[in-house]
Amino acid sequence: MRSFPKLDQYILLKYLKTFLLAMALIIVIVITFDISEKLDDFLGGHAPLQEIVFDYYLNFIPGFVNLYSPLFIFISVIFFTSKMAGNTEVIAILGSGISYRRMLRPYMIGAALVALIVLAFGNFLIPVNNRTLDEFDNKYIHVHQPKYYRNLHFQLKPGVQVYAENYDANTLRVNNFHRDVYDEHYRLVDRISCSKITYDTLSGKWECEDFVHRTINGRKEHLARSAHSLRQLDVLPKDFNSSSVNITTMNSIDLYKYIVREKMRGSTAVIAAKIELYQRLLTPLSIFIMTLIGVGVSSRKTRGGIGIHLAIGISLAFGYIVFMKVTTVFAVFGTLNPFLSVLLPQLVFAIVAAYVVHTAPK
Repeated sequence: MRSFPKLDQYILLKYLKTFLLAMALIIVIVITFDISEKLDDFLGGHAPLQEIVFDYYLNFIPGFVNLYSPLFIFISVIFFTSKMAGNTEVIAILGSGISYRRMLRPYMIGAALVALIVLAFGNFLIPVNNRTLDEFDNKYIHVHQPKYYRNLHFQLKPGVQVYAENYDANTLRVNNFHRDVYDEHYRLVDRISCSKITYDTLSGKWECEDFVHRTINGRKEHLARSAHSLRQLDVLPKDFNSSSVNITTMNSIDLYKYIVREKMRGSTAVIAAKIELYQRLLTPLSIFIMTLIGVGVSSRKTRGGIGIHLAIGISLAFGYIVFMKVTTVFAVFGTLNPFLSVLLPQLVFAIVAAYVVHTAPK
């Protein structure tokens, strides 16, 4: 019985050390390629070295690690478990009377530790990093990028519809603006129309041109006109470009509020936001799934050694990534439910993991 804690410690240390080493090596490679790709942008934007290191790459690394942590875990588990199997350590462990399921316990403890970190990082820390990356990108890479939106139609709040031909985020100007208010029977009771409105940041109101206000009460109708006026229209500039907001910069609480708001507006941005939220919440499950598949594939001693294990493992990992991308595309451009698009790859590969673990001892 005393050997069990030592076994847990031995496997858990290998699990975490190999994961950190694999992560460090891949990060160095990724940063090297990223620098070669973005060097012209850095030089063209005159980005200071200090900001490149601390504002860009220091915030880039956590997001990359969080995104590909299941793959890092998978490679790490296959690597050190294959070495254990090659050195007949797995046979020795099972031969001492320890069951295969019992041997999996330290693997699951390691997966739980990594999954908790991934959950916390993905929901709260990474959005903060992404905000800094976004600011760096706007400051040095995509400087003065025009922001122009066409054919806008959204629900400002229940019963209030807004239409606009286009919106220029640089000048805060909207062309052909209409705001319609409907009663509980979906009858038009109020309409404001303007050929052009421009937001005044000092007063918080809109400068309206060709203002027309029409109110309808049964058969009675009142019409008010003004060539130029300053008015409160109950709409803000951010309402016109909210669908282009970078959802990766929101923590999960703000993202949920954004989803509720955009759903009320009838925006198509809801699908992408839901997928982002569900991926943050469900990605930690893939840590357990990849760990189980990795152990099941690599715990047997084979003639090809670690090479065969890595080939099988990478093929499975590639299949998982492709499957996840395909379901995401079907959710965004098809009719697949966003939650199901994120959950389906997890369920399918959870079944694969259960099968691999079940057959591995045999």
